[in-house]
Amino acid sequence: MEKDQRERGAIAAYLVEDHRRLDGLLERAVADPERVDRESYDRFRAGLLRHIGMEEKILLPAIQRWRGGSPWPMAPKLRLDHGAIASLLMPTPTASVIGTLRDILAAHNGVEEGPEGLYATGNELAGAETEQILARLHAAPEVAVIPHSDTEAVINTVRRAVEKAGYRLKE
Repeated sequence: MEKDQRERGAIAAYLVEDHRRLDGLLERAVADPERVDRESYDRFRAGLLRHIGMEEKILLPAIQRWRGGSPWPMAPKLRLDHGAIASLLMPTPTASVIGTLRDILAAHNGVEEGPEGLYATGNELAGAETEQILARLHAAPEVAVIPHSDTEAVINTVRRAVEKAGYRLKE
C-alpha cells in the first residue's frame, strides 16, 4: 500500500487523486486566457460527471447503508452542489461558468476531503468492504455527455441550480 493510501485510507486516496486529475484538466483547459482548450475541457467535463456518479451511486449509498440507513449528515449539501456543478457543465464554458465552477469546487472538495469529510467517513465505515468499494469506484463507467447548450432555458436552469446550492453565478 502506498504512503498516501495508508495515511488517508484507500478510498480517500483514490478519490482525492481523481480530484487532482480533474483540477489538472481544468487548468490545462484554461491555461490560455484567450481561449478554452476544448479537448482538455471535454475530458474534465466527462471526468467530473463520472466522479459525481461515483459519489452519488457508490459512496453515498454505501455510507448510508453502513450507518444503518441514516444518510451522512452532509449528503443533502453535497447533492445540491453536485446538481449545481452538473448544470454548469451544460453551457459552453465561459469565464462566468468556469469561475463559478472553481468557486463551487473549492468549497465542495473541502467538504469531501476534510478530516471529517465524505472520504474519511467512507474509509472509517468501509472496514472489510474497502476493497469491494474501491473495485466499484475503479469500474465506474464513463459518462456520455451531450453537446453544450446555451439556450435561455439552460442558462436559467444553471442559475437556479447554482443559487439553490447557495452560490451565485459569476457575471
